[in-house]
Amino acid sequence: MPLLGFGAYQNYTTTQSVLQALDAGYRHIDTAQAYRNEAHVGEAVRLSPVDRSDIFVTTKIISKYHGYEKTAARVDESLKQLGFDYIDLFLIHDPFAGKQKRLETYRALLDAQKAKKIRSVGVSNYGVHHLKEIEDAGLARPAVNQIELHPKCQQRPIVEYCRQNDIVIQAYCPIIRGKMDDPVIHQVSAKYGARDPAQILLRWSLQKGFVPLVKSANPERIISNTHLYDFQLDEEDMHALDELDQGDAGFISGWANNPTLAP
Repeated sequence: MPLLGFGAYQNYTTTQSVLQALDAGYRHIDTAQAYRNEAHVGEAVRLSPVDRSDIFVTTKIISKYHGYEKTAARVDESLKQLGFDYIDLFLIHDPFAGKQKRLETYRALLDAQKAKKIRSVGVSNYGVHHLKEIEDAGLARPAVNQIELHPKCQQRPIVEYCRQNDIVIQAYCPIIRGKMDDPVIHQVSAKYGARDPAQILLRWSLQKGFVPLVKSANPERIISNTHLYDFQLDEEDMHALDELDQGDAGFISGWANNPTLAP
């Protein structure tokens, strides 16, 4: 899985933006059934000169469709929408359906993996107790947990659990949805000269070992967000950004409540 992902959430020029992202060097595209743009992502992949086998595509299923039979049908629907023979990573988008349906959905995804319809199974917005219920059920651990992560919302207990259990952590909202006016972020940005706040935040995410998923419809921003590999934040600056953590108060993704707390 490529370490930098391009997010398609609330992108209203998806085909064009994904094509621009692939041209800029992204090889990891993140979509979801709820985004209603899987078909546009698939179109971009087909139009791109980049081979499909070199592009890692993630999609997700929301709680409205949880349950074994519904999930199995929705996997087929995503394959149809994307126009793919397989999906690289399929996530449970949220934990709001309750334990029984969560586990049914997870089992359906594992069976779809066995059928080679999807290559990896993961979850999103899962708290530690959601992850433990998979373990307690004797099921294979998820490959990925995709959660909101940035300096102001670090979700440290979940991150620690994932690290201890070899679960890859994908970070959404890595640039805080553009709310980057904190003086500490700007101080660090100024120290590195040509590096803008978004690049600082994405570099922080990479150095923490996360897989940041960054979105943009701006061609210049799509390109600049890839310029992350020729500099490194020093220990002092990483610590300064770590100190910005606000716990649940830093959660900004728009859910009514932090989904990782769902029963």
